[in-house]
Amino acid sequence: MTELKGQVAVVTGGGRGIGLAIAEALAEAGAKVAVLDVDEKESREAASCLPGDGHQGYRGDVTEAQGLRSVLQRVEEELGPVAILVNNAGITRDNLLLRMSEEEWDQVLSVNLKGAFNATKAVARGMMKRRKGVIINIASVIGLMGNAGQANYAASKAGLIGFTKSVAREFASRGVRCNAVAPGFIQTAMTEKLGPEIVEGLKSQIPLGSLGEPRDIARVVRFLVGPGAAYITGQVIAVDGGMVM
Repeated sequence: MTELKGQVAVVTGGGRGIGLAIAEALAEAGAKVAVLDVDEKESREAASCLPGDGHQGYRGDVTEAQGLRSVLQRVEEELGPVAILVNNAGITRDNLLLRMSEEEWDQVLSVNLKGAFNATKAVARGMMKRRKGVIINIASVIGLMGNAGQANYAASKAGLIGFTKSVAREFASRGVRCNAVAPGFIQTAMTEKLGPEIVEGLKSQIPLGSLGEPRDIARVVRFLVGPGAAYITGQVIAVDGGMVM
């Protein structure tokens, strides 16, 4: 299926993990994908491995508004107008609140929340002028339920959900949709480093009894940016094996 043929998609934090899976899914659907990552080598390698032609990797730091605007301008010059933006870039700096430093708080909010603001603002004017575009924010079930030791991460993802709903209301009249996907516990390089006892503890919290895979998130993103979701905006889709019901 090539339901996204001819469209340009930007995936922030697309060099690996969930971001890479999303980039692959959009490429499989026919989109030309711009992979943005703070590691330029990783972004270029990721883009070169995507199915189809025309993909490019770029260094993009979502916390640097002016630099990000310049990168996205290059994307439009080299690939074409951005029709799809996936705000996936995110970090964790876990710590109990009483031990959490101001730097740990600021870093997570800067990347996870302000980064989405920067990227969205950079592409929004063009989308609204063309009266066409889709923005997907990768939130987290932690933003819906909270988690001990992750006050900064939970706040950033809860903020991203509120941001999604506000953007959806602002842009709807111009034909631009905005939704969020909230992953649960997903198998990534991070979870691979956890001990078996911790992994089993995570599984015990999931009604379906297993961790998700990056492609589980990617499939939902592909649907939400495609024609089948043309009447969906301002929604949060949890992909979590039933953790949040």
